[in-house]
Amino acid sequence: MTLHPIDYIIIAISLIIPIYISIRLAKKQTDTGNYFKGGGNIPAWAVGMSILATLISSVTFLAYPGSGYSSNWILLVQGLMVPITLIFFIKFVVPLYRKVIGLSAYEYFEKRFGFGARLYTSLAFFLAHFSKMGTVFYLIALAFSEMTGMGTVNMIWLLGAMIILITLLGGMEAVIWMDVIQGFILIGGGLITLGIIIFSTTGGLPAIYDVANDAGHVGFGPYDFDLTSLTFFVMAINGVFYAIQKYGTDQTIVQRYLTAKSDKDAVKASLIGVLMSVPVWALFMFIGTALFGYYQISGAPILDGTKADAVFPFFIMTELPIGVVGLVLAGLLAAAISSLDSDLNCLSAIFMEDYYLRFRPNTDAKKQLFLSKLIVVIAGIASILVALYYVDQGGKGVLKTVFKLYAIFSGGIAGLFLLGIVSNRANRMGTYMGIIASVLFTAYAVITSTPLTIGGEDRLLIDLGDWNFTHHKYMLGVYSHLILFVVGYVASYFFKEPAKVEGLTYKSWKQLQN
Repeated sequence: MTLHPIDYIIIAISLIIPIYISIRLAKKQTDTGNYFKGGGNIPAWAVGMSILATLISSVTFLAYPGSGYSSNWILLVQGLMVPITLIFFIKFVVPLYRKVIGLSAYEYFEKRFGFGARLYTSLAFFLAHFSKMGTVFYLIALAFSEMTGMGTVNMIWLLGAMIILITLLGGMEAVIWMDVIQGFILIGGGLITLGIIIFSTTGGLPAIYDVANDAGHVGFGPYDFDLTSLTFFVMAINGVFYAIQKYGTDQTIVQRYLTAKSDKDAVKASLIGVLMSVPVWALFMFIGTALFGYYQISGAPILDGTKADAVFPFFIMTELPIGVVGLVLAGLLAAAISSLDSDLNCLSAIFMEDYYLRFRPNTDAKKQLFLSKLIVVIAGIASILVALYYVDQGGKGVLKTVFKLYAIFSGGIAGLFLLGIVSNRANRMGTYMGIIASVLFTAYAVITSTPLTIGGEDRLLIDLGDWNFTHHKYMLGVYSHLILFVVGYVASYFFKEPAKVEGLTYKSWKQLQN
């Protein structure tokens, strides 16, 4: 499978535009205030589109159609819970952060619970997004390699170099305006693709729905209240905590709150990002459902053994007309760029704010900007090397162990956030007890439920029999949040130190506003 020159031109244009924007904005990056917050002067609609683009990664671009093709819409339940959850606290959280923190979301945790809480949360973000970047580099390069014949390694270096350049030159303002463009490309490519699938299928949308429904590919079930399997209730409960953690503790989202012109604009941007993300997730999920109906009804040939995640790329390369292929692939690249450029900028912000400036607070503005850009380059190259390691190991290897360790030492962060804003009683030492309890529980659950390859066979590192963690993996995060919250709250009664709450909890915040 090879691309037509017209498709290459479309993809090239979609890559040249972001580079041009970053070059134009480079002269405005005179200090870290502009580099990380865009001068705090970006329109709400643009910030909202940027939040959307950050949430819709290239993994979503491939995984959601794969899920819709092979199963029903159960994975969409997590996303559906996001607006339901956020409507209760987004108007409080956004102004709180804009008042309390300078740049890092984790500054809030230090003011509320001390430096240990800030270190725990910022390190968790650092590990999660750094490891995610390497994974996204690898997956997007692999997908393009299979669709176009380009080498995976060459694609990793090309994509990596471009993202580093864009983020390095234009800072957060360039990231946001590129996200706007890339968001429209992504949505446009998805809508055009879905339209082509529907109009190429005999009987159109009704026929697709009937075939998918008869095969059990429509709906959000199973609806059993079973926490050991992937059910509606597991995804719904997980979705609540996903929303809290993403919008309350994730630097890539919180940093965007700071780029808006006012508190009102920041809240509006958050709502735009949330309310637009659900239809986009649904769009790509339904593309998978439509593909299932298309191949069942049309009898169009599909390679034997094609995995569900590969059906959408296969359709792109074999069924879409010239020009549309380039547009859709540009959307795939846009999804990757929108996620990765944001990660790079935010990783640099966290390193500078939470680590370097803590020990070198008197560093002048010029040196801060230089070091911030240097971290962008270092983090970008490191992520490329992680992706190349994946290539060398065929997507497997010791990185699985690294990710398991990350899961152990980053559990409970949404619980920590809730403890901070809900309880006026929770204090520093009580919260640290909660963190320890959450880490220990997560370690137990991961070790007793996730097999490792030992001596050529998969087996549990520790097998406790009936005492193994048997609930679905999505519930692991839920329990870690709840354990941190409950233990942290109860343990606070055993320590007499006063809690720092003024302007940091919901109750005290409301009192200050009155």
